Amino acid sequence: MIAEPTQPTVAAAQIEFWFDFGSNYSHISAMRIERAAAERGVRVIWKPFLLGPIFKTFGWNTSPFVAHRALGDYMWKDMIRQCAKYGVPWRQPSVFPRLSVLPLRVALVGVDQPWIGEYCRRIMRRNFVEDRDIHTPEAVGEILGALGLPAADLIARAQAEPNKLKLRESTDTAQASGVFGAPTFFARGEMFWGNDRLDDALEFAVGPSAS
Repeated sequence: MIAEPTQPTVAAAQIEFWFDFGSNYSHISAMRIERAAAERGVRVIWKPFLLGPIFKTFGWNTSPFVAHRALGDYMWKDMIRQCAKYGVPWRQPSVFPRLSVLPLRVALVGVDQPWIGEYCRRIMRRNFVEDRDIHTPEAVGEILGALGLPAADLIARAQAEPNKLKLRESTDTAQASGVFGAPTFFARGEMFWGNDRLDDALEFAVGPSAS
């Protein structure tokens, strides 16, 4: 596990991080974004959403990495290279993409809490390093408990109808904002797509205002 520093309590700049726990490239970003942002004094705004409904608007019933074999074959090789580049642990999962609704709902409960970053990293690690299920109450509860959090209470709040609606609304907002994949970042109103654009987004977040 990569140790991450605490984010600055006050930051002049911020970056929105739109992610899905089933997204392999979101894994890389989730594991490194807080450290990279803290180095620049940027606050991370965690934005969980569901990729599946957005893919369906394109006529896709699954990830394009699954639908198109050549694309998928390239992606698995690229993940090895990218994870090595950034020092992020990685194991190709035996199930892809994994269901991620429950952990995303819990993430929505915790988006403003100090544990959100570590929670997200542990969910990603469980999926893309340990190759274990992330969608069940047992899986999510294990991670919440390890963080010293009230797992049963948080899962109950996550599964309540208002929070379920909140995840649907988050996904609708992502789509309305032009998000078509994950990870996606917004800095000063500009969109950046893909883990390889994270550093560009952070630099833009702290850069001078557009003329």
